[in-house]
Amino acid sequence: MASINDGIVASYKQLVSDLQTHNHYYHVLDDPRITDGEYDGLMRQLLLVEKQYPQLIKEDSPSKRIGGAPLPEFTQVKHMVPMLSLDNAFGIKALRDFDRRVHERLQGSENVSYLCEPKLDGVAVSLIYEDGILVRAATRGDGAIGEDVTSNVKTIKSLPLKLISDPPPRLIEVRGEIYMTRQGFEGLNVFVNNRGEKPFVNPRNAAAGSLRQLDSRITARRPLSFCAYSVEQYTDSGSPDTQHGMMRYVGQLGFRTNPDIFFAADIDACERYCNDLLTRRALLAYDIDGVVIKVNDLEKQKVLGFLSRSPRWAIARKFPAEEAFSQLLSVDFQVGRTGAVTPVARLSPVFVGGVTISSASLHNPDEITRLDLHLGDTVVVRRAGDVIPQVVRVIHERRQKNSSEVLFPKFCPVCDAPILNNTSEVVARCSGSLSCAAQVKQVIKHFASRSAMNINGLGERLVDQLVDSGCVTSIVDLYDLSLPMLIPLARLADKSARNLLSAIENSKKTTLQKFLYALGIFFDQYLDNS
Repeated sequence: MASINDGIVASYKQLVSDLQTHNHYYHVLDDPRITDGEYDGLMRQLLLVEKQYPQLIKEDSPSKRIGGAPLPEFTQVKHMVPMLSLDNAFGIKALRDFDRRVHERLQGSENVSYLCEPKLDGVAVSLIYEDGILVRAATRGDGAIGEDVTSNVKTIKSLPLKLISDPPPRLIEVRGEIYMTRQGFEGLNVFVNNRGEKPFVNPRNAAAGSLRQLDSRITARRPLSFCAYSVEQYTDSGSPDTQHGMMRYVGQLGFRTNPDIFFAADIDACERYCNDLLTRRALLAYDIDGVVIKVNDLEKQKVLGFLSRSPRWAIARKFPAEEAFSQLLSVDFQVGRTGAVTPVARLSPVFVGGVTISSASLHNPDEITRLDLHLGDTVVVRRAGDVIPQVVRVIHERRQKNSSEVLFPKFCPVCDAPILNNTSEVVARCSGSLSCAAQVKQVIKHFASRSAMNINGLGERLVDQLVDSGCVTSIVDLYDLSLPMLIPLARLADKSARNLLSAIENSKKTTLQKFLYALGIFFDQYLDNS
């Protein structure tokens, strides 16, 4: 083992400090001060020094984030303070009942404020720091006993291995949620798909599976994040006296806290916050399943106390589930403007994500193959905010005997032309082109749209009638339409017909840009034949 002089020790400590600082700026504050290349260069220097002088390595070294040798199994640990669950409130009445119970137990206290924050859909963990160094990380488990996941948690870059306060508290237990952002989840699934592996179902399952890897090097490659939400133990004096103040203090120690934390003066403000967050749910970078509401005053929390499995001073205002079970009734195959054939699942109506869902896109042939769909299958349907509903997976255990497999057609369901599968894309396309009535309809609808030729009055139903009746077979035919041709069509009065003809005539006066957009030329079909 190489000998160490004071200069090497000082240089190593400075290198560790620089990496910790830049890691905090990048992963916690979202404010990087150096480029990724410069950070990687510092990390390479650290690894070289530690390889030559392994006696320098401590538990807070940034190299601990890379992951170590696989563990034979997880050891169980007992929580010093139980990790309790929260009672749920599924509506405003339940939320107001919670507020009423709080006031009654506080014997008429007039001023009860709350702290609200998004309820991240991830994995709860307990982190114990001694003299500022992370010494143990554990999962919730059954609330009393969890699993020691310290090696894996150390790989999460948004979580401090060493607290940045000086001096640090002698002992502090911070609790929070390990989760995966939607962007990170999508990137991970692209990665596993490219490797021919089974994709993850949702960000929460991906986070849970990543955290419970026996090989922490695998965890290190997963895009996990950490967000602190409470402090359970704190040995030093002078700690904050409110939940809001405690979250500010935790941020000063180096932890990421949720930027959407909200101080609510009363339960009415809590309700407004919940309604606002529900409308913004789809725009968040991560999945949530509700809002956690806590009495802000820590002394009042102590007075309120606990039930057997939950605190009296906190509640989870749950949002409508974004996943639900449904039954696959049939699959339609819709033909688009460019000939793309899209399978659409017809489902038993189910309430999910705040709306009733009866259909969901299946995207392409590969998705049908991945899901292994059979008619009558029980499926999990997911809807995040305003995102198009998606069939996530099949519950194979509930599959009916002798059920029919869903097969992608070889011929167009509209014009019977062969369906082509180009190896350069995942989309299957009808080869019928403008001899396919479905494609003609979509071409005309696009041509007449507001962003294109802006032919007011030429809606979807009228386009369908014009094509089905044979009056129109291409966009050129629109300019040959006459009043005698339009009047016989259903639901088209004389005035409406005249207005339509006027709109078609006016569309001749447009810009080159809009005209080219209206043509909607699908260049790929020409590139493939070149």
